[in-house]
Amino acid sequence: MRRQTPRQHFDDCRFVPPTVSDASKLAQFNISKRRFQDPSSSRSKVLGKPERRDFAALPHDLLQKIASSFSLTNLQSASLVCRSWRDALRPLKEGMLFLRQGKRFKHGRGGVRQNTAKALDSFLKGAACGSSLAMVDAGLIYWEMGEKDKAIELYRRAAALGNPAGQCNLGISYLQAEPPQHEEAVHWLDLASKAGHTRAQYQLALCLHQGSGVDRNLSKAAKWYLKAAEGGYTRAMYNVALCYSFGEGFAHNQRQSRNWMKRAADHGHSKAQFEHGLRLFSEGEMMKAVVYLELATRAGETAASHVKNVILQQLSSASRDRVMFLVDNWRALP
Repeated sequence: MRRQTPRQHFDDCRFVPPTVSDASKLAQFNISKRRFQDPSSSRSKVLGKPERRDFAALPHDLLQKIASSFSLTNLQSASLVCRSWRDALRPLKEGMLFLRQGKRFKHGRGGVRQNTAKALDSFLKGAACGSSLAMVDAGLIYWEMGEKDKAIELYRRAAALGNPAGQCNLGISYLQAEPPQHEEAVHWLDLASKAGHTRAQYQLALCLHQGSGVDRNLSKAAKWYLKAAEGGYTRAMYNVALCYSFGEGFAHNQRQSRNWMKRAADHGHSKAQFEHGLRLFSEGEMMKAVVYLELATRAGETAASHVKNVILQQLSSASRDRVMFLVDNWRALP
């Protein structure tokens, strides 16, 4: 059975709120390259003693910007460096407490009932303390409420503090503006992508693939799809499979295409489940094929149902029961 997959089946751009990542590695900011020395440091060099750095001299506004995305654990650790850091980071630690409280209200955890209004209030208090993580969460709620201007302003504040999730959401907001502001979107998506944000890497790849706000470049698009896929982003896995299948950005490689299509399918991508099921059918793997086709059918891929039914007619009653058991107990990979 020959299947044809049209090129427009590459997953396109939709806003899916990303998980707020913990960008809490102080080493990223190369603080060690800044030399905060006491007056005796030059003398210490002469005497052959290790050079001393006066970390207390780090400006508070810079320290707060660096630490705005820290987790509470890392804020507590950084507060132990010196008294100056403890004082500078106190507002951010308070912000993290508000953030935790907001998440409990948002998801109905920790013995409290779900309450979006209280969650938003807590996130806004955390944002006022300088937490870029709280800014992003407050922005997500405003976005879901339809108050996109307020959401974008919070994303912009978080992005300016270097928060990759804020940069990603701001970039996506520019893509969805009327009219779309592709160049601004690409700018922020590029920053978030370089910081390792998989959702941003996927969105940047789409822009490069489609030539939105940047010259069309299939090679760079494929590179960013692969980065996002290796980071666990399911929709990117599917697009990597198509890049290898069509020879777009990568050399044509059916083995790699098959591997990535299966990975996407195993992570719950319905189109990938359909595609992989068809491939297994063409290879004569009837039992495995019908499992993926049934998964795709249940996920809304109506075209998978016809092929699945054709295969089921060729299986014994025991085999059909086994297939349904496997599908009923199937769980997507995290």
